[in-house]
Amino acid sequence: MAIDLSQFHQLFFDEAAEHLACLERQLLGLDLARPEAEAFNEMFRALHSVKGSAATFGFQDMAALAHDAESLLGRLRKGEIGFGEEMQAALIEVGDLLKAQLAIHAGQGGPGADAERVQAAGRRLLALAESGPAPAPPAAADRVPAVAEAPAQEEAYGFFVEPTPSAEVHALPEAPKTAHATAAEGSIRVGLGRVDRLVNQVGELVITQSMLLQAAGLLDPLVHERLFNGLAQLERNSRELQESVMSMRMVPISTVFGRFPRLVKDLARKLGKQVALQLHGEATELDRGLVELIADPLTHLVRNSLDHGIEAPEMRRTAGKPEQGLLILSAHCRGGNIVIEVRDDGAGLNRQRILAKAREHGLAVAEGAVDAEVWQLIFEAGLSTAEAVSDVSGRGVGMDVVRRNVANLGGRIEVDSLPGVGSHFTLRLPLTLAVADGMLVGVGAETFILPLDHVVESGQPAPGQVRAVRGGLARVYELRGELLPLIPLAQVLGLPSGAADFEQGIVVAVEAGGTRQALFVDRLLGQQQFVVKSLEANFRKVPGFSGATILGDGRVAMILDVPALPALAGAVLARAA
Repeated sequence: MAIDLSQFHQLFFDEAAEHLACLERQLLGLDLARPEAEAFNEMFRALHSVKGSAATFGFQDMAALAHDAESLLGRLRKGEIGFGEEMQAALIEVGDLLKAQLAIHAGQGGPGADAERVQAAGRRLLALAESGPAPAPPAAADRVPAVAEAPAQEEAYGFFVEPTPSAEVHALPEAPKTAHATAAEGSIRVGLGRVDRLVNQVGELVITQSMLLQAAGLLDPLVHERLFNGLAQLERNSRELQESVMSMRMVPISTVFGRFPRLVKDLARKLGKQVALQLHGEATELDRGLVELIADPLTHLVRNSLDHGIEAPEMRRTAGKPEQGLLILSAHCRGGNIVIEVRDDGAGLNRQRILAKAREHGLAVAEGAVDAEVWQLIFEAGLSTAEAVSDVSGRGVGMDVVRRNVANLGGRIEVDSLPGVGSHFTLRLPLTLAVADGMLVGVGAETFILPLDHVVESGQPAPGQVRAVRGGLARVYELRGELLPLIPLAQVLGLPSGAADFEQGIVVAVEAGGTRQALFVDRLLGQQQFVVKSLEANFRKVPGFSGATILGDGRVAMILDVPALPALAGAVLARAA
């Protein structure tokens, strides 16, 4: 009976993408002067798996190209020819072409792989395999034993087995067997949609548990002791289940960092610079929902460091620096946040040039402003200190997107720089977007949630701590000598306030995007963990709010979008004036 292989297509697409990522990672990590034999083995296995699986599914274009690259790697791993920069470039190009072919077969669109370019790449590989440089004598540790020699018919690697010429189609269900073996070894592929549905269901369970607990609060604990004990156990079990399910959403940040070695290599060559990239903390985990959302901001920061920060070799030599610049990407967890740092040893930010450009754009900045305030100006839309516009940067777009995207994720970005020493960008983001801790505040009859990551402190204002400015149109809150703009939530949201004056309400100091604000509310209602529900997915985007949740009493509470509140308050107060 013939087997319908289309049911296994997605498994092939996923695994082929992993093999091609492994190929690129090994290529970019090779020391051209002293390549390791095991790296050639890894690349050979990756290409062999792609070739065999592609042939199984009838993707002959991929199978043929992978076969040509496999021939070259076969000679390299046997030590018959030496390795050089031209071979590295040829194999990188093959990886790009295979990715393009895979995208077309997976229905992801894109330009695809030009047939003439594929043929040219194949001829280039075969020519290099025939006339490669003589191999250098390997060190003892690098020698490959004779039993690494490839047999005439090698086994396939990966999810699918490569069929032998005599195999019939009905013999192919080895694939599910391999899947079963993989699961038995401790891992299994699960669709992201299933994980998301499970997360949502656990969120609903947490909400139901909160509702039961609140309803039981009306009962006498002594009379209903068993009920309260059961609810306490349910709360513990729900939290443990929630933590377990949330851990399923966590992925290593290497899924983001893995794209930068290639980007840095290509961009450095384009700019005529020498740059070494170091990656630290690649095993640090973050919510998978953040992965694609932070990739774009990080790409802008990396491109900015290479273009504006790290100098050309001759300039570094004149400054007494090594000709090769250094770019460091690192990540680690701190509290409930993930901290991502981008550091370079380049020229650093030019304070006077930034101030001059800011004035050209009509931005009012005091000459005596501290460096931290000046560095934040580079995130203003349209402001660029580049002397010339290039296809890399210089139009003043990109860095403003970085700040906006980071703020939308509930995070903030900090900048530190020293002239001639380098620049240091620090991104602080919540570990997850699905569940968070929040402070419940009351405004009139409504309840709102402030994400706890933004909260600095709260308290009841003392006499004279709230002052009027701009002729009484606006107010500030004095916090230990620092004047914070005061945002009256009731007025901004168009709600009646229960506090007759400021001394009867509560002020919550919050921080977002490196700046502090003070929110005036009627009362504090406590602190709790909440499940984030998307407004855009379930209703529509509402200015001033980043989402919603369901409280224990069944009511819907809106989650305040702290980074967006200053602009919203400014617009509302301006109309009121």
